[in-house]
Amino acid sequence: METVNKICVALLIVGGLNWGLIGLFNFDAVGWLFGGTTALISRIIFAIMGIAAICAIPGLFTSNPRRENT
Repeated sequence: METVNKICVALLIVGGLNWGLIGLFNFDAVGWLFGGTTALISRIIFAIMGIAAICAIPGLFTSNPRRENT
């Protein structure tokens, strides 16, 4: 399960950076890399990032005992 969490965090970082680029420079890096925001592959990547965000929600409400002891 830890591997899934790391993948979700990596996707959330990519998504956050992409939103930062959109907000600051009006530049969509995912769309640019994969053929525009309406391209099928771009939409799939956006959907995967959204699923990663949904999967990360429970982590906000659970505690990690390893982190609390350090």
